[in-house]
Amino acid sequence: MRTLVVSTIAMSFMLIMGCNKPKSPDAVAKDVAAAEQKASTEVANSQNDAAKDLGKQADKVDDKLVGLNNAAAKDAYDIAVAKADGDRKVALATCSAAAGDAQKACKDQANADYDAAKANAKAAAEAQKQ
Repeated sequence: MRTLVVSTIAMSFMLIMGCNKPKSPDAVAKDVAAAEQKASTEVANSQNDAAKDLGKQADKVDDKLVGLNNAAAKDAYDIAVAKADGDRKVALATCSAAAGDAQKACKDQANADYDAAKANAKAAAEAQKQ
């Protein structure tokens, strides 16, 4: 019985000591190569995922930029029309000082200027939209 216990302890000791045994240079080189390959694959996969994520986000930014430009074009149009409307009202008020045909010609000119300013604003807004 004593021999069995001593043999078991000796066998356990040998197994434990065998776990810390260094690997051969060939085995180490093979393990290093495998680890490098795995690391390279993981980096490549991460780069692909990052590129996809950035592409999606860039598309969102592009969409937002188009929306911003379109909103700016609409706002510029609205401002130009408001200015043209104000100019028209001032011109029509000025026209009231004239009489007869001169007043009618003045009002017609004020309305024509308003229509032209509005058309120019619309053309500028359309050119700015994307």
